[in-house]
Order: sequence, then C-alpha cells, then structure tokens
Amino acid sequence: MTNLVTDIEETVAASPEATAIGFQGQEFTYEEFWAQTGQFAQALADAGVEPGDRVGIYLPNLPQYVVAFHGILRAGGIVVPMNPQYKSREIEHLLGDSGAVAVVALADLVPQVQEIQDDTDVHTVVSVGGAADGATEYDEFLADDMLETVDREDDDVACQPYTSGTTGTPKGVLLTHRNLSFEARASPKIHDGIHADDKTLGVLPLFHIYGMTVTMLATLYEGGSFWPMPEWDAGEALDLIESEELTIVHGVPAMFNDMVNHPDADDYDLASVRFANAGGSSLPMEVMRQFEATFEPELFEGYGLTETAPVTHANRPDDRRPGSIGKPLPGVEAKVVDHDFEEVDPVPEGPVDDETELDDVVGEIVISGPNVMKQYYNRPEANEEAFSYDDDGKRWFHTEDLGYYDEDGFFFIVDREKHMIVTGGYNVYPREVEELLFEHPDVADAAVVGVPDERRGETVTAFVVRDAGADVTEEEIQDYCLNNLAEYKHPREVHFVDELPRTTTGKVQKFELEDFEDVTEE
Repeated sequence: MTNLVTDIEETVAASPEATAIGFQGQEFTYEEFWAQTGQFAQALADAGVEPGDRVGIYLPNLPQYVVAFHGILRAGGIVVPMNPQYKSREIEHLLGDSGAVAVVALADLVPQVQEIQDDTDVHTVVSVGGAADGATEYDEFLADDMLETVDREDDDVACQPYTSGTTGTPKGVLLTHRNLSFEARASPKIHDGIHADDKTLGVLPLFHIYGMTVTMLATLYEGGSFWPMPEWDAGEALDLIESEELTIVHGVPAMFNDMVNHPDADDYDLASVRFANAGGSSLPMEVMRQFEATFEPELFEGYGLTETAPVTHANRPDDRRPGSIGKPLPGVEAKVVDHDFEEVDPVPEGPVDDETELDDVVGEIVISGPNVMKQYYNRPEANEEAFSYDDDGKRWFHTEDLGYYDEDGFFFIVDREKHMIVTGGYNVYPREVEELLFEHPDVADAAVVGVPDERRGETVTAFVVRDAGADVTEEEIQDYCLNNLAEYKHPREVHFVDELPRTTTGKVQKFELEDFEDVTEE
C-alpha cells in the first residue's frame, strides 16, 4: 500500500458519477470530490506545505472538511483534527505541539487562530464560509491544477488527533496510513460492509476518530455516500434519515436518547436504516430498548479508543449480546490482564450477576493489532507506560479500561481506571477544568467530577471554595468556563463548599464529591 487515499481513486474510476457527499440538498459526485482534493493538495504544495508537514483542520462537519482531509493526505501531509468548539487557549497546544504549518478554519474561527498564530509555526490560514482577515478564502485557495497523490509508506503517519492522559495534558496520537486503512475496511464488515447504494449519516464530529474513520473514511472507501451534518439536532437528523433514506447511522448514546425523546419520534419512519451503532460511551440498556421499540432498527454497541483508530470490539447483527461491547474485530486481539500482566480467566457467560465478586473476574483490557497507533508524539514516558510485550514479543496497548470477558468471547466494560468524565460521548479531563478554575481570582480551591446523568452519561460538576470575602456566583463561574473552554467541558453544576474533602497527603477524595448530597454546602 502507498497513500491510503489511493483507494478512492479506484472508486472514482469505477463510478465517477456516483454521489460521494450529500449536503443540504446538494450532491457531489466522486469525480467532483476527487478533483477538488487534487486542487486542494496542489494549493498546499504551492503554499510551501511539504510531505510530512502537519496541517490543522478547525471545522465543523462540512463538505470542505472532507475535501481538506483527503487533500492533505494526497499532498503527503499529516492531518491534525481540531474541535471547532475549542477556544484559542485550547488550540494553541495542538498547533504548537504538532508543529502544524497551515490551518483550514471556519471563517468565524480564524480570529482564534490569529490570536495564537505568532506562537506557532503556522504560515498559511484558509477560511471556509466567508472571508477573514489574515486568511485566504477556500475557493480562492484552490489551485487550477491537481496534484498527483504523493506516495507514502504503510508506517508513515497520516493523522495526529489529540487525546488527554492522566495529567490532562493533550497527547498527539500518531495514526498511520495502515492504521486508518485497516479500520476503514474492517469496521464495516461487522454489518455486511458498505455498498454503493448505502448512505451514511455524518453527524459524529469529524475531528473525533469515531466520526472520522467509521463514518467518513469507511463510507468513501467502500463507494457509499456520506451525508455530513454540522451540528447535532435530533429533529434535523430524523428528518434527514427519513427524507434521504439513509441506511447507516452511527452516534453516541446521548444522540439516540434524544431521538427517542423527540416529541414527534413516533411519526418518523426509519425503515431505510439497516444498521445503527452507538459508541463513544457506554450505551444504557434502556436507551437501546426504547430506540428499537420506537424505530424498529436494532441498535448495536461497539468500543474503541483514539489510539486504536478506533474500533476494537463490536456487536454484530448475527452475533450480539446486549450489555456487552461485543467481540474483537477480525485481525484485532484483546485480552484481560491483572497488574502482573497475567491473563484473567473468562466467566462462563456475561453479563455477570450481582452475586459475582468483580475483583475475581475484572482486569485491564489490552489490545494488539494493525489498528493500534504507532505511538504518542514526542512522549517517550507515556509510550513506555502505554505498551507491554508478551513472551513472544507481541505489543499490547493498555486501554486503562477495566472489564471482563466470557467464554463466548464477548467483552464487558466495568469502569475506567482514571477520573475521566464522558459526557455526551465527549471526553472531559477534570484537571483541565480545575486548572482554569484556579486561575479565577475569586476561587481558592476547586475540584471537578462527573455525576451520573441519564441523557449525557455524566454531567461535569464543579465544587468550588470561594476566596475569603468573594461572592462569585454559579452563573459567573459557568460563564467564565464557557469563555475559555469548549461548551461541553463547562460545569453544568457548580456547588460552593467550605472545604474539599482531602486525604492526609492533600489529595482530594473525589468519591465523596460524586455523592455530593453528603457534602456540606454553604
């Protein structure tokens, strides 16, 4: 294999007039899509972007995102996806750490880039959706000529998304052409593949590995059509699925919960959907049951991580166990190990009942396979912690997720080892929010935890000790966080307390805060 985008050339040659992208009443053929990726790649080269250079994409789900992603790869570059909800303080690390030399941004987001551009290597900014000072408008940026696809090796890095570790500091994940190509081919096989007449809902954010690989890449590499949505709205999603007769729907559990609870849910006909899948966080059994009762298509659950590109496990239409994350994909190996890296024995059949002593069956889930990342970018200590090798020299990635498996090969997640909060499918690392709270002049102490929430999975909740004499309010704390962090990270609840529960060594006892009714509030 060379550059993974060469796979699309085969589809273009075979079906040039087939729809590659559908968006707000317009359809773009594979021939049109492929031509524009070539023009974008040539424009990058003309701007001085060389093979191996990194280019940031700071956009919501738009056709231009799809073109830019493939154009960067076609030019031999490395994609650095960035959440369009991020503010300048959040993208500064991503651009600075990656060394990105160019950014494709929504026109309204260009000022966020300019605010920190002098502290990065970014020399080219492209604006989408309008003109912006200091940026070249997308249509003007496109070159007249098309660049031929630059050869890349299987082990060359194609994409560098960012995730956070236990410290909350974002780490660049080096995903290779082989990683992404494997996932784009393997993940659709759990539901009989993607066919030329399939239409995939593209509402999962494309900066997120789930949306990027399982919806966009898998659909285009198999010759289906991709229908992006810039933002989530349950009614608009249901309208789109019904009107365009979409056949494949991926989402996080909160999205399916919103569909079920839409006031007109019973009026929608989703008979066109032949596969629906939830990922990003644990799927509540009740949401699964209600979705199937309301809309009829079965709702499946899978599992994966950014570091595994992402899917490692999935339930299949002919091999499903509710409550489980399913079985490993073909070609991917998984096992459950204890602290000594010894394999834990399976249970006869899961899920286990309340009488089972979880400590006897639970361990950490580790993964090996062609989907596992190359490494973290410039993080030797993190890489050392992330991987272990068995006696045969096989490399295993530590997921830091606790679980067990049964004799039929189904895996079950029990808990996370760390304090990461998963809200609406997004990962929120408490320390990042806590660091910001500590910068507030009226905050003396703070801690952030996740509190169970039926819709989001967890709600970001802050416990704040006011500075002496301060009278800062809950609304002021929330506004402060909203002005400096992505919307989904801000605390939806703020509780003021006299002091935080701490151990004798000064560590906050977060388990006490999670049961916050027992905390003495002012």
